Amino acid sequence: MSHGHSHGGGGCRCAAEREEPPEQRGLAYGLYLRIDLERLQCLNESREGSGRGVFKPWEERTDRSKFVESDADEELLFNIPFTGNIKLKGIIIMGEDDDSHPSEMRLYKNIPQMSFDDTDREPDQTFSLNRDLTGELEYATKISRFTNVYHLSIHISKNFGADTTKVFYIGLRGEWTEFRRHEVTICNYEASANPADHKVHQVTPQTHFIS
Repeated sequence: MSHGHSHGGGGCRCAAEREEPPEQRGLAYGLYLRIDLERLQCLNESREGSGRGVFKPWEERTDRSKFVESDADEELLFNIPFTGNIKLKGIIIMGEDDDSHPSEMRLYKNIPQMSFDDTDREPDQTFSLNRDLTGELEYATKISRFTNVYHLSIHISKNFGADTTKVFYIGLRGEWTEFRRHEVTICNYEASANPADHKVHQVTPQTHFIS
């Protein structure tokens, strides 16, 4: 299937064009492992909990038994909390071969518990989507806007004309860094304190490169 490369604020390319073996490509889209699935929300899903199922290994993207379909209208809103900070580099969204496929995707960073009322604000990036039935089409983010992301909201604002929208797979590519933790214990003295008695423990964040 041919596709263009002008996408309203972000370009796209086939994942196959990355010239990576399948196992490497699967690792590249490993950010799903860094999602706090227990707290992930999908608003306007027709079946409760089904939105979580589209965040799966790249190798399982063609498993059509797991999908999410919108309920009242064509819109879907995913609220995705991560277990650390991520740098989002690319995203894949795979749908059905009909008008239920998403046609526009809007990304917002670090707005926990986002609702449809909040989608009136300016998104961090908007993509016009082409139909992708195989999970090969990647939309490149403006990386400078998507560093230090601990929460990502994906708003599917429209499809190609159907009453409802259906999504089978969402792939996220980028880097993940553990949250910074500080343990600080300060002992207070009436007189001057001995610096050796002050215990300060700091955990340095470790960066794991997924791409």
